[in-house]
Amino acid sequence: MRPFALALALAAASPAAAEDIVIKLGTLAPNGSTWHTLLLEMGQRWAEASQGRVKLRIYPGGTQGSEGDMVRKMKVGQLQGVAISNIGMSDISHDPEALSVPGVIADEAELKAVFTRLIPELNRALEAKDLVPVQWSQIGFVRIFCTKAYRTPAEMTDAKMFAWDGDPASVQAWTAAGFKPVVVSSTDVMTSLETGMITCVANVPLYMLTTRLFERARHMIDVPWGYLVGATLVAKSTWEKIPPDVRPKLLAIAQEIGARVDSEVHKLNDDAVEAMKKQGLEVVTVDPAPWHAAAEKAWPVVRGKVVPAATLDEVLKIRDEYRAQKTR
Repeated sequence: MRPFALALALAAASPAAAEDIVIKLGTLAPNGSTWHTLLLEMGQRWAEASQGRVKLRIYPGGTQGSEGDMVRKMKVGQLQGVAISNIGMSDISHDPEALSVPGVIADEAELKAVFTRLIPELNRALEAKDLVPVQWSQIGFVRIFCTKAYRTPAEMTDAKMFAWDGDPASVQAWTAAGFKPVVVSSTDVMTSLETGMITCVANVPLYMLTTRLFERARHMIDVPWGYLVGATLVAKSTWEKIPPDVRPKLLAIAQEIGARVDSEVHKLNDDAVEAMKKQGLEVVTVDPAPWHAAAEKAWPVVRGKVVPAATLDEVLKIRDEYRAQKTR
């Protein structure tokens, strides 16, 4: 081979000559929040593990729109990754929503028992849509925050509950539970609270604190409503551009960070409640029984409409097996 041709061949084979992989990732995680900080760490460690080949560009705080908007941008290649909640995955797969059905999961131990066994099935559902779930993590128990104090669902005849856009079946579920849902983009929640278009928001305390939404909804009903989990997803077409020997390293980093979130999320949410109380939040102590009864009214609507019947049945089966084992 001539020297010039040999030089070209070596250059083509050289890692330095390979094309960088840029993953533009959107998330609702507020700028500077714990979730955003961990994504930044993941991006830095991915760059180091890939010798600068993989670059993660994070767009936090809903700058790429709602979670549904971000999913649609992935489909057309404007984004290559998202870090979203299981509710935001409704345009991809409804299976992950089974973990958030109100009244199904009672505590973190139950969530861990169910979630651990369900993850392989959830991964298969996402991979079938050409997405690679590089990490799952817990977000926490949802609480209902309102502009006035409510002690029973029956008192909420005047309440207007925020409902995620892009998931019409969940509106039916809220209605079945006895609430009045109002569909709003997740990026317009603050404005909607200010104008009175909505008066209640269901989300985890840490999110309510970091977005300052609690300043417009200063009454937190102290009963767990449902559990949120999240995942970081990368488009399969982008993931497969990463050298095969590098991918396991990136997965290990992502999953380590997800495990750190899981170990800290309970304390983070408890600390958020304490911080909000110091800034005027009222924690409304209630009898949980009427709230659990309202949640269960939604189950017939949820099953088969909001989430696949088989997935919800599997969640309930695993949960009941865990409860039975616990009482032995």
